[in-house]
Amino acid sequence: MFATLETGFQTSTPVLAGARKGSIAVPMDADALVQAIASSADRQAFARLFDHFAPRVKGLLMRGGAPADLAEEIAQEALMTVWRKAALFDPAKASAGTWIATIARNLRIDHARREKRSRMSKVFEILDEESPEQPDQVVSGSERDARVRAALTGLSKDQYRVVELAFLEGFSHQDVATRLSIPLGTVKSRLRLAMAHLRRHLEDLR
Repeated sequence: MFATLETGFQTSTPVLAGARKGSIAVPMDADALVQAIASSADRQAFARLFDHFAPRVKGLLMRGGAPADLAEEIAQEALMTVWRKAALFDPAKASAGTWIATIARNLRIDHARREKRSRMSKVFEILDEESPEQPDQVVSGSERDARVRAALTGLSKDQYRVVELAFLEGFSHQDVATRLSIPLGTVKSRLRLAMAHLRRHLEDLR
């Protein structure tokens, strides 16, 4: 996906297609705009750069599978990073488009990692609610994450889905039943089996 993102930004002289109301299409040298931001904090240069690249970053992230709200958030953060770190841009190494694509790619990867860590933590929070914590047993975060992933992989597809909806996404048991078109009793049964499996595999880590 990010190869496409970079390809879409390769030219250093794209046309700014009037993203601002009342503006007209004008030639834009993206490299020069980044350098203007770096040298004099040129707000007009940043506005032109933002108007051109932000919607393109968002669109390409969405085509790569990111939800619209997340794609917009990352696009805005990527362009704000350009504002803060414009002095780091080196046109001898990459075009402005490629540089911005790299920033967006790294932000997307960082978000995915944070989301994964959050899901790992939620599994332990769920288990801790059901049995006392054992503070004398300490393991590294990476070991915990690896063990959680392995334990979740050991669930059946049906069990994993109800755990994902009920605990990781926060749906009520009734909502899970409705979304999966299964009886409420089946949801509760699958959750009991799933939690028993997770406790067996993760008890020594808590």
